[in-house]
Amino acid sequence: MPSTTVEVCKNYPEDEGAAILDAVHSALVEAFRILPSRRNLILVVHPPHRFVGPPGCESPDRLTNISIFLLPGRSREAKRRLYNAIVERLEPLGIPRLCVLIKLHELPSENIGVRGGQALCDVDLGYPVDI
Repeated sequence: MPSTTVEVCKNYPEDEGAAILDAVHSALVEAFRILPSRRNLILVVHPPHRFVGPPGCESPDRLTNISIFLLPGRSREAKRRLYNAIVERLEPLGIPRLCVLIKLHELPSENIGVRGGQALCDVDLGYPVDI
């Protein structure tokens, strides 16, 4: 399952922060076909003076950086679906498309420890990564 960190500079109310995480997770489920129950997301809030983004963002208080750590194997098309699905889901929450940066970090399965200290390469994920 991908591990996702969403970084923002606005201290959202609890329900809005949860909606942001839900939006990113549902995009992962759709684009990468992960199991909906496989959730691993963190919302990190930075002070605005420590979070500077590109000049194209019309709402600097809505800057949103998303880092997704995942296994290699997804096609370019699947990654494109993910990028589009994320911005489409965040836009209705007041986060403009041009204020979103999405970074994928592909890690080999032997470099990830899960389920009580097992190497991920030794665990059945229950979903494909070569899509």
